[in-house]
Amino acid sequence: SGFNSIGHMDTMSRGRHQIGHCKEGEEFIQNVFHVLSQIFTGKEKSNLAICWLQYEIYKCLQAKKKKKLKAQGRKSKKLAKNFLKAPDNRNNLSLWKLYAYLEWLLGNTDDSRKVFDTALCTAGTAGLKSAQLCSLSLLYAQLEVELLESLEGAVTSRAVHVLTKLTENGPYVPYSGQVLPVNVLKARKAYEHALQDYLSKTAVSDQDQVKDTDQLVNLVGCYALFQYLTIGIDAAVLIYTQASEKLEASGSQKCENTGENSGILSFPTALEAVTLLHTNLLRFHMKISVYPLNPLREALTEALKRYPSNQSLWRSYIHIQRKSHSASKARRFFDSVTRSANSLEPWLFAIQAEQMRKKLTEKVQRADVGEVHCTIPETGLTNRIVALFEHAVQSENGTHCPLLWRMYLNFMV
Repeated sequence: SGFNSIGHMDTMSRGRHQIGHCKEGEEFIQNVFHVLSQIFTGKEKSNLAICWLQYEIYKCLQAKKKKKLKAQGRKSKKLAKNFLKAPDNRNNLSLWKLYAYLEWLLGNTDDSRKVFDTALCTAGTAGLKSAQLCSLSLLYAQLEVELLESLEGAVTSRAVHVLTKLTENGPYVPYSGQVLPVNVLKARKAYEHALQDYLSKTAVSDQDQVKDTDQLVNLVGCYALFQYLTIGIDAAVLIYTQASEKLEASGSQKCENTGENSGILSFPTALEAVTLLHTNLLRFHMKISVYPLNPLREALTEALKRYPSNQSLWRSYIHIQRKSHSASKARRFFDSVTRSANSLEPWLFAIQAEQMRKKLTEKVQRADVGEVHCTIPETGLTNRIVALFEHAVQSENGTHCPLLWRMYLNFMV
């Protein structure tokens, strides 16, 4: 019974909302983690701990009710603390980062800040050269930025302090309520030089390259966020554009040199990550100030043509399309992507977009008439959704996707 109920369907409405998987499925997953943690040692064990904490965070993100979140939070925090007590993990910045993020998600902002500060104090003075330190500072700054209601006074915010300290290559000092303008100027110069150094580097061995691209993504994220808070959105977008162009050029150059696609493997992941940071920042900026929709729409359509299986990008795309009253542009785009891509995500998101539209139409038609259902049924959208399902299940990947068949059955019912 544990197996057949593990594949719970997030896309469908479930009567009783539960955190994570159902009881047997959850027990099965926990057993797997426990067994593996006894087998693994050293680096593998640390990596397993990271995966386990990521899974716990995923469950906290799923929790809708405060009571359930609190109960889930207690278990997850206990687990995180036990991981950090292990001698191998005491200096593992990735684990500290996840623990701080967990505290933040549980609403313990002050505790989370203490964890972030402790981790940064013990992380050493490698500054922009350390990928883990950049990644930790980036998450800390991103969470702090989300608390801002506008960009006024952002130059002296905690986020700017964290991003400024990262460039100083000295011991970290917790935020005291102000950031000196001279430090901001120095930090901008440091970021500029660091980014130029990374972008002018020639390709190195594959393993170093993966590390370098990880580092480049974190560096670009920190620099762009710093520019956004100290200058504005256009300065941040410029950084993303520069980095993307350089990564594209490096990727295509490697292709020409090797005559095959092997060399480009680590670049698309970096390019994809930079694109995701770019679109997320545009979405956030639109939330706190007036900004046109077009730059975000263009960035998303370009990115999705290149990465048709990226779910985060599709979610953002659907989110902005809901605000538009004309469905034809989105439909044409879905149609072009599903034709050229082999992955199943475009189909699933095309179906989801139409189902959301159908729900909205029915809601409007049924307004203020109580239980009386609409006299003119919306058959156009229904037929369109059925046609999408039919095409999706005929594609090679769709035929073998249980989720797609379940969604189809669910819709027909």
